[in-house]
Amino acid sequence: MAGSRHVAVERRHRLAAALGLVAQLFAAPTALAQQLGGAAAGEPDGFRPPARVEVAPIRSATLSGQDFLRGDRSAGREAVLAGELRLPPGSTPAERVPAVVLVHGSGGISGSLDLWARELNAAGLAAFILDSFAGRGIVSTVADQNQLHSLAMTVDAYRALDWLAAHPRIRQDRIGVLGFSKGAVASVYSATERFNAAFGNPNRRFAAHAGLYTPCNVAYREDTRVGSVPIRLYHGIADDYVAIGPCRDYVARLRQAGADAALTEYPDAHHAFDSPLSPRLLPVRDAQTTRDCRLSEGVNGAIINAQGAPFALERDACVATGAHVGHNPEAAVAVRAAVRDFFRGALFR
Repeated sequence: MAGSRHVAVERRHRLAAALGLVAQLFAAPTALAQQLGGAAAGEPDGFRPPARVEVAPIRSATLSGQDFLRGDRSAGREAVLAGELRLPPGSTPAERVPAVVLVHGSGGISGSLDLWARELNAAGLAAFILDSFAGRGIVSTVADQNQLHSLAMTVDAYRALDWLAAHPRIRQDRIGVLGFSKGAVASVYSATERFNAAFGNPNRRFAAHAGLYTPCNVAYREDTRVGSVPIRLYHGIADDYVAIGPCRDYVARLRQAGADAALTEYPDAHHAFDSPLSPRLLPVRDAQTTRDCRLSEGVNGAIINAQGAPFALERDACVATGAHVGHNPEAAVAVRAAVRDFFRGALFR
């Protein structure tokens, strides 16, 4: 009995800590954007604050990549995450609006994500910033991606979809998902029917999927079976953190299978090219990258390298250390317009 009380108290403490950390993370980027000044920070012109802001607990589970691919729900450890919902300016309790879930990358929530939420709000869309790290005690996975498998964040995205679908001010059939780098694995591959059947809800799906600089270098079983939902990828050609080549191949396979998929390429654009908070080029010397890896799903959820051997992030020869990020102002303006128009077209139809 005492053990049960201890577990309950520990869970309450973890939830409180997660919500506290998330509040700090969301406050910091906004303050930074204000210091930089609207247009210089990349804010939408004529910024108006959200009609309402809510911070919500999201109950998810932490799985290994192999357990995820096996579809083993029972293997997951409970994780209490958090997210921030921003309803668009001018919206009222009398109406339901479309929404987009934002899934961050290896560095966690940054000021750039705050600016994306503002961009979506300005387009009349609710934005839900999902934090997959704080509730798990993670700050960054840049130097060690083994802390959290990218596919585990797909489960988080599905749980955010569930929460939004039950919200009285959100249109449950008009919810999209937008991810960045590590988070783009969740935003793109959550379209896969096999993954949705295993970890999503049979009664609902994301209505639109988009990913910026998506890691596409793992070929999963049945990864072209995505139904009719639109999928859009946006990638810098100069990216030496997450290579664009595998995404060209994946989109080609999707289109060959009849999927509504497209890849937009940006010349002279590096990783995180949309972020105005970075200089033109910045080395990330401790970045763990699989840019040279071509992988595939094998038997029983195992990941296999190009030589046909089991892949291990900590020792495989294709894994490298060191990459670059960098802001490209022209490409940033273009991708914001493209993503905004994509979600408006997909979610307001």
